[in-house]
Amino acid sequence: MTSTGQDSTSTRQRRSRHNPHSPPHDSSVTSKRGVKKGAILSSSPSLAEVKKKGRMKKLSQAAEQDLIMDLRRLDLNLEAKTLSGTGLVFDEQLNEFHCLWDDSFPEGPERLHAIKEQLIQEGLLDRCVSFQARFAEKDELMLVHSLEYIDLMETTQYMNERELRILADTYDSVYLHPNSYTCACLASGSVLRLVDAVLGKEIRNGMAIIRPPGHHAQHSLMDGYCMFNHVAVAARYAQQKHDIQRVLIVDWDVHHGQGTQFTFDQDPSVLYFSIHRYEQGRFWPHLKASNWSTIGFGHGQGYTINVPWNQVGMRDADYIAAFLHLLLPVALEFQPQLVLVAAGFDALQGDPKGEMATTPAGFAQLTHLLMGLAEGKLILSLEGGYNLRSLAEGVSASLHTLLGDPCPILESPGAPCPSALASLCCALEALEPFWEVLVRSGRRQGGGWLSAWGDPSPSSSTKPCLWFLSPDPSHHPEMPQRVLRIMQRLEELGLAGRCLALPARPATEAELLTCHSAEYVGRLRATEKMKTRELHREGSNFDSIYICPGTFACAQLATGAVCRLVEAVLAGEVLNGTAVVRPPGHHAERDAACGFCFFNSVAVAARHAQAISGQALRILIVDWDVHHGNGTQHIFEEDPSVLYISLHRYDHGTFFPMGEEGASSQIGRAAGTGFTVNVAWNGPRVGDADYLAAWHRLVLPIAYEFNPELVLVSAGFDAAWGDPLGGCQVSPEGYAHLTHLLMGLANGRIILILEGGYNLTSISESMAACTRSLLGDPPPLLTLSRPPLSGALASITETIQVHRRYWRSLRVMKVEDKEEPSLSKSVTNPGSAKRMTTPEGNILDAGTEKAVSASSVEESTLGQPKSETAMVELSQDQSLEAPTQKAMLDQTTSQAATVEATAGQTTSEEAVGGAEMIQTPPALCTDNQTPTASPEQGATSQISPSELIENLRTLELNCKAQEAPESQIPEEDKLLGEAAGGQDMLIQSFGVHANTDQAIFYAVTPLPWCPHLVAVCPTPESGLDVTQPCQDCGTLQENWVCLSCYQVYCGRYVSAHMLQHHEGSGHPLVLSYVDLSTWCYSCEAYVHHQALLEVKNIAHQNKFGEDMPHSH
Repeated sequence: MTSTGQDSTSTRQRRSRHNPHSPPHDSSVTSKRGVKKGAILSSSPSLAEVKKKGRMKKLSQAAEQDLIMDLRRLDLNLEAKTLSGTGLVFDEQLNEFHCLWDDSFPEGPERLHAIKEQLIQEGLLDRCVSFQARFAEKDELMLVHSLEYIDLMETTQYMNERELRILADTYDSVYLHPNSYTCACLASGSVLRLVDAVLGKEIRNGMAIIRPPGHHAQHSLMDGYCMFNHVAVAARYAQQKHDIQRVLIVDWDVHHGQGTQFTFDQDPSVLYFSIHRYEQGRFWPHLKASNWSTIGFGHGQGYTINVPWNQVGMRDADYIAAFLHLLLPVALEFQPQLVLVAAGFDALQGDPKGEMATTPAGFAQLTHLLMGLAEGKLILSLEGGYNLRSLAEGVSASLHTLLGDPCPILESPGAPCPSALASLCCALEALEPFWEVLVRSGRRQGGGWLSAWGDPSPSSSTKPCLWFLSPDPSHHPEMPQRVLRIMQRLEELGLAGRCLALPARPATEAELLTCHSAEYVGRLRATEKMKTRELHREGSNFDSIYICPGTFACAQLATGAVCRLVEAVLAGEVLNGTAVVRPPGHHAERDAACGFCFFNSVAVAARHAQAISGQALRILIVDWDVHHGNGTQHIFEEDPSVLYISLHRYDHGTFFPMGEEGASSQIGRAAGTGFTVNVAWNGPRVGDADYLAAWHRLVLPIAYEFNPELVLVSAGFDAAWGDPLGGCQVSPEGYAHLTHLLMGLANGRIILILEGGYNLTSISESMAACTRSLLGDPPPLLTLSRPPLSGALASITETIQVHRRYWRSLRVMKVEDKEEPSLSKSVTNPGSAKRMTTPEGNILDAGTEKAVSASSVEESTLGQPKSETAMVELSQDQSLEAPTQKAMLDQTTSQAATVEATAGQTTSEEAVGGAEMIQTPPALCTDNQTPTASPEQGATSQISPSELIENLRTLELNCKAQEAPESQIPEEDKLLGEAAGGQDMLIQSFGVHANTDQAIFYAVTPLPWCPHLVAVCPTPESGLDVTQPCQDCGTLQENWVCLSCYQVYCGRYVSAHMLQHHEGSGHPLVLSYVDLSTWCYSCEAYVHHQALLEVKNIAHQNKFGEDMPHSH
């Protein structure tokens, strides 16, 4: 089968962390490794036991009827009519205003022209449901703004240019035009029209392509190009007209939406989330209220979430991490009924204001993640974005996603940089007291600790939930009715008709042999001719297996069906699919059947995908069957091209398949080290909250960092409500959400393969819910009846701790989880060794809503952001000073809380110039460390680029696989630190570490782009001479060439003549004649981009007599 294509109110503050009562678990009940799956060891049954079994069968039937009734009462909405259509408001009238006195003003009509041209080019306008813009009425605007202010704006229609300019100058970063008021009313009304359409069930979601923007506008104040606050008005309008109780506003514009925040900062009915450039208050709007520490006031405390970026160059991975670790968990607990997005696209690469490095594909991912909330009721309202090409591509990418198109694969996903991790850590710390879902570990309840899985009573006990295995296959839980009931339910709901049915085929011998031995395949084939007694005897040779004459043919057909589905997905015949097949496969080993499984369908399918693609396709296998997929793990445990993630009951090794294979400590071997990830639940009653916590904190962060090209899911539904083997509580809605979240990966190429699940009602409803997600239907409302169990959190945390050394995306930890956080309270001015304190009052205060000037802070406007750099000098006891005192960091990322090395930062609350706060990455702060060469650092030893490049290539391929045991790795190598400019630094040492005279080299991941590349001029006809001395002092020690004028000067730790040249000429980019790296003074970062390859290659030819060995 192939796919194409109740309401709860969150409390203001968490009062307790009680877990629901659940029967306690007797950990003393153990079984041997060879015990049958779902079996209880027993002798021949007595008459009493037979009668007891009959009574249990009746009870089981009654329990199933209760489950059916419970499922029918759930808000599955499976049979309801599916909403479709994406609304679009785009009105040419919105282009009828511009700045009369400055033609270069960035907020102009050309923004919408560029968007329209892009949408026409990609055929998106015709795919949307078009809505006519309407004017917002005064009473609608008064939901947020004062009547006096609205009346004042209305009078601007009759002002001349001089009067308009005088009035505009009373506000910050605005201009006025006689049509500004009319267009602002039309823009607000456009969003209201979409609110009516979405909540009136005319469409599923929508986008308003409007101007002027609105999120900076306040109650009685025009600000930052904004007159009326469109999303704020829309939120109040939805509450008033449509009786919506809870609204989520997500603001991803690169500027903080202070107007929206101030509107709702005391209101618990609106959750406001903003992710924006902050730079410790140096970036517009210069507000303390924009920092992570502002979380709302009064009853609204905890309902304002700020994720402040403290450096430029933030990438997709940083934004996705903020969504996964913070926004999505809180939103699921908040349960919004409508999601509004202040969709600015000025964080895109190339935007002159944002100076970030996100991509359109990244915004597609963010849009997809939000579509899982509020039953898909999502409206995007255009805010900023001032690079016309980037803006148009960003809008287009988000609109594609709203229309149901798969998210593009991220070009370079990576992991969040240390500065982003620090911001997230601080925000999590500030908000954890208000949201149950953000709890990172068990908490003390009264006088005792909550036990991992429920009641703290030490005397209670329970037996494992196991199935009575019968020799008669007709009574075996793995029965033909499993597939029949699923297909019956898909037909009833009309889902089968929306799918493309593919004919199944048997797996070929060659396909089976990619994962199984020839001897085993032959042995299984021989069962086709065996008699009943022989079959029973052969089955007893394996673990939890029964064999029929048709077993081999069925297992071969099930595996072949999955291979056929893989072919269809990779060939583009279909987008995704489900394989409703039996027998299951994930327990099957290379040469042994196990746990109802004969051939490992998902493993064979993975190998088949790689074979037909002709490469080691990156494949993610997610196994959510309640039993650990031991066979799949063993097949791929040495293979870094396949990432295997399993979530299963483990019960300290006593749950099938028993033993240690499913422990969190199992991480793969050799080259596959780090590519086996086990989340081992140690008890029953694990449910939606627990699985989603694992998804947000562990599964998705690793998956995005791995960046798969195909996703295969071992979709067992024995963790579902009512399953007789699993004892867990995952709902159909929960499975729908898990599926939706995985669909953002691999360009939407995802296949679900049925594994276990032995309650016919549960597996039917669950597979139906997953199929609807694959078909593009929004996940149903998911009401979390409780927060994650403390024991489940312990399991997740345990796995994170094991894998943090292999996956940088897992290094988000709360400050309190650190052992000895230290707070640096002093900084050093680059021009002085004297310590300075922070002047007060030079950052805008949220209470005054106006800037307090300070001589040490140079004013900047929305159009002219100011970026400064401070240096850090730390005392010897902090172990941050390099022996040559050259390890001073040109780094300006910070938070006002402490984050230990595992978060990638330490912090300071005081800074040079009053507004600067410094964070220093501990990964770089060791006495035996040699800093990377830059114009402001000492020269490094000269090494052949060919040799270094080969080392780096080896590092990229093997850095995870070749790591030594943790105890043997110095702390600075366990963590990925930051280099100049605060960018990700992939650190791997080449050579000997402490107590030697050998140097240590580091690979730095530079900025992939910077806005100053336009300053690079063509190379002189005479070429470059890397031996040329400094033009001022004649030194040959460490020289750089300016890429604008091609003059040569020495670096900072010689005589700093290149730095002086930059300060005098303003030329930003320079090339090192030592290591051929490129440094941007303006960005304070290394840069590597296509535009630099020509000059680098010329320098390489001159230095080594050969071309560069690679072109990227």
